[in-house]
Amino acid sequence: MLSKTVKEPTQRQLRIAREIKKIIAGALEKGEVRNPLLQEYMITITDVDVASDLKFCTIYFMTLNGENLGQIEDDLNAEAWGLKKLIASKLKLRYTPDLNFRMDTSFEEVDRIEKLLRDPK
Repeated sequence: MLSKTVKEPTQRQLRIAREIKKIIAGALEKGEVRNPLLQEYMITITDVDVASDLKFCTIYFMTLNGENLGQIEDDLNAEAWGLKKLIASKLKLRYTPDLNFRMDTSFEEVDRIEKLLRDPK
C-alpha cells in the first residue's frame, strides 16, 4: 500500500504567507481595492497557504456574519491582479505568487462536528 506524505511548509513559506496575509488584510482594511462592494463587508483573512515553489498562494477569508461569501469570493478573485501588484511592491521576491481567494469553510466544519458530539445518538 502506498502512503502519501504531506510535507510541512518550510519556514520561508510560512514567513511569506504571514507577510502576504498582513499586506492583504491591510489593503482591505484601508480600502485599497477598486471594488467598492468589498469595502462594505468586514472581511477577515483567516489563513494563507503558499505553494512550495512560491508561485501560487491560496488565501482563505471569512466575513463577520458569513453573508454573500460566494459573491465576495468572486470579487476578491477579480481584485487578485491588483493585490498581486501591491504584494510585489512590498515584498522583494523573484516571483510574486498568483493569488486565489477561497471562502474559509473550517468554521462550518467545526460547527458540524460540535453538533455531532452533542447529539445523544
